[in-house]
Amino acid sequence: MIVTLNVAVLLAVIIYVRIRRRVQARSRSDQWLTVAIVLVFGVLIAPTAFGQGLLDVLGDVVKSISESGSP
Repeated sequence: MIVTLNVAVLLAVIIYVRIRRRVQARSRSDQWLTVAIVLVFGVLIAPTAFGQGLLDVLGDVVKSISESGSP
């Protein structure tokens, strides 16, 4: 039996576990490691169809928020 694991899915699980921890227990280097993992996750997911769809949805949300705030 061959098991394949997508790196983006693995990073998503790692991010979820790291963010669930208490904030007070984190050191500065631990925070930077979390930031680096999130950046790598973003680079891996950006060119996929899911990443493009997420970008479109977030763009629409930001556009509607900015339009609602203007007179």
